[in-house]
Amino acid sequence: MKLKRVHHIAVIATDYERSKAFYLDVLGCTLLSEVYRAERDSWMGDLALNGEYLIELFSFPDPPERRSWPESTGLRHLAFAVDSVADARAELLEKGVRCEELRTDPHTGAAMMFFFDPDGQPLELYQA
Repeated sequence: MKLKRVHHIAVIATDYERSKAFYLDVLGCTLLSEVYRAERDSWMGDLALNGEYLIELFSFPDPPERRSWPESTGLRHLAFAVDSVADARAELLEKGVRCEELRTDPHTGAAMMFFFDPDGQPLELYQA
C-alpha cells in the first residue's frame, strides 16, 4: 500500500453553527458543501483551506466530551503552517480565541503555539 496524502480530518462539534463560524470566520476556511443527515440527527460540512478540501465538520446529539488533559490516546492536534506565528497569534487574540504563549520547537527551532477551537480541540500554528 502506498498512501498518497491526508484526505481529510474529521472534527465533531458540540455546537455545529458555533464551530462552523470559528473554522470559516476565524481560520478562513470555506464551506464546500453542507448536508443534514436526518437519520443521524447530524450536520456534516466539508471545509476547504486555500481551495483544498481538509476538514469534515460534524454535529451529533450529545457527543461525549473529548479527553485531552492529561494527554490521551489518539489524535493530539491539528497543525496549520503560517508565515508568522506571532502575527497569527495576535489576530487570533483580537478575535477572542484562547491561545497559549509562543514556543520554540526544541527539535527544529521553529516558532509554534497552541490555540483552541470552541470545543477546546487543540490546534497548532507552526512557522513554515
